[in-house]
Parts: sequence; structure tokens; C-alpha cells
Amino acid sequence: MFSVLPSIAREIAMLAPGFRALSISVNASRIVSPDFGKQSLDEACQSIATGGPAWADAHLSAWADVFRKFGAKPQRTACSAEALRKRTLKAGSLPSIDPVVDLYNAVSLLYAIPVGGENFEAYVGMPRLVIADGTERFDTTKDGAPALEAPENGEVVWRDDVGVTCRRWNWRQGVRTRLTADAKQMWFVLESLPEMPVTALHDAGDALVDGLRLLMPDAAIDTRLIGLHIQ
Repeated sequence: MFSVLPSIAREIAMLAPGFRALSISVNASRIVSPDFGKQSLDEACQSIATGGPAWADAHLSAWADVFRKFGAKPQRTACSAEALRKRTLKAGSLPSIDPVVDLYNAVSLLYAIPVGGENFEAYVGMPRLVIADGTERFDTTKDGAPALEAPENGEVVWRDDVGVTCRRWNWRQGVRTRLTADAKQMWFVLESLPEMPVTALHDAGDALVDGLRLLMPDAAIDTRLIGLHIQ
């Protein structure tokens, strides 16, 4: 069983004291319940009308504050959880993408937490959360065609040894490591700030793991709590 152990630059503590996350590594197996992800997403979308957990607004507001600290404008480039929530409130639902992607988007909506899903086979080295200097490469698409861009100097990014895998902390994922249900090695990261109780973070992780086991019962899964304050 492989285990993804991301590193977090100490400068992150200045931006987001108490940041913590769950790192979930998955040796995938055959999907036996392909409709489960969409069902989970549909149910999560329906639940948004009730307002979500008691701490949801405070948690998303805290993420907006963190984004402002490193120069991002959350009204234009919100954290992934806020973006999903806004799209759901506007449209009433989200389109199905893929059983695994639908599942982790459902968890993100239900727990008001940014959740990233990555194809770990595409990584070179371990993931690390760092402050960009503006020279890094980020692979994306522009007008439907492959394109390269660079993050802004001072921007918080996830990266590996090749380049940036996600810009503005958890705003936009790169193409190279994008996850689909065909991936053999999957990595998920659930990112929280102190406004979200740590028990709720673990509940969100359990919901994702339980869903993955329903999707692919033979998968091997490893979960680790990470953060600068954790020894």
C-alpha cells in the first residue's frame, strides 16, 4: 500500500494558522457501483437548500479571508468548496462528471470543505503546498487547447517536482494530474481551517472513504491527518 505524505511550507502557517487536512491514498480497484457517485452528488445538491452544517458559513468565510491574504480575489476565484456551493445554489444541481469526481464533490458540498482528487500516477515526487515565486509551470486549457501559464508571485499552490498541480490553493486543478475513475492510484486531500471542527474533518474523510468502498470494494485505502501543528 502506497501512502501520500504531502509537505507544507512553514510560510503557510502565517497565512492560515491551524490549517489541517486529511491525505487519503487509494489503490483503486474495479468500480462495481458506477451510479453511486451521481446519486451521492444529487443528494448533496438537494441538501444545500437547508444551509449545511452550523459552521459552514464561518468556514467558507475563513477561506475567503485566507485567499485575500495571498492576493486572490475570492469573489472571482473562490475556494473550490465555495465555488461548488454557488454553482449549486444558482442551478439547483451539478452535472455528473465521473463516479469518483461526483463522490468527492458530494463530500465537499455536504461538509463545506475543499476536496481535491488527483491521479497520483501522474505525479513526480510528493505533493507540496508552497508559496509560488511565479516561475513555475501550470498546465491548463485555453479556448479548448492545451496551454501553459504561471502562478502569480506569492500565490499559494500545490505542486510536485514538475510543476503546479493546483493554483490558488484549491481553486483550479491542472490537467496533468486530473483524476478519473480509470486511475489506479488516487490521492485525495480534504483541507480545513479551525472554523471547521476537527471532528467534522474526520467525518468528511469517513464519508469519502465509505463512499469509495461502496464504489470499489477491493480498494486499499490509507488516511493520514496532516498539518504544520501535527508532529
